[in-house]
Amino acid sequence: MDQSVVTWGTPHAERSDAARNRQHLLATARQMLAAQGPDTLTMDALAERAGLGKGTVFRRFGTRAGIFAALLDDDERAFQHQVLAGAPPLGPGAPPLDRLIAYGRARTRFLIEHRDIARAALDSHQPVPAGSQSPLTHTHIRMLLGQINPGDTDLDMLAIQLTAALDGPALLYLSAADLAQTSSDIAERLAQSWQNLVRRVFRP
Repeated sequence: MDQSVVTWGTPHAERSDAARNRQHLLATARQMLAAQGPDTLTMDALAERAGLGKGTVFRRFGTRAGIFAALLDDDERAFQHQVLAGAPPLGPGAPPLDRLIAYGRARTRFLIEHRDIARAALDSHQPVPAGSQSPLTHTHIRMLLGQINPGDTDLDMLAIQLTAALDGPALLYLSAADLAQTSSDIAERLAQSWQNLVRRVFRP
């Protein structure tokens, strides 16, 4: 495992009943998303579907955006586990350039597949973020750049630029409505573009 990759850390300890309620609410929210899409997932609808009081839902998530933020965080943790301990080339064991390419391809697909959840997780009272709310991408890319050791290059600035290519807000809006393609087509085009970009940057 690459110890230099940032980890989310251990979640805050919860009472067993609170942890069960959280998992039940998240599972219920996923069922509602799969059946009806994000528009019908509200605080009241989730409470009714889950068979829990509205106060429980509000205490857990705070706002409707908080539901989607919790869903996204749950999936982010699973994604990071693949990066930290999964099979190569995404996980440890492959050459750093191959890992960098694999990370970008996987991260692009993750963001496209989660774009509806990510949009809904943006609180309307907060500004649109300038980049990812997770430090994983920048830290992981910077570590891999150090292992690649491309010579006379400002690795800190290059890491910022490559991070912006993956976790900037543009991917929240570059969707099937924009390109008139299926999500898988968009994800593959972006993933291939990332691969081409990285190979050109590190061309001998």
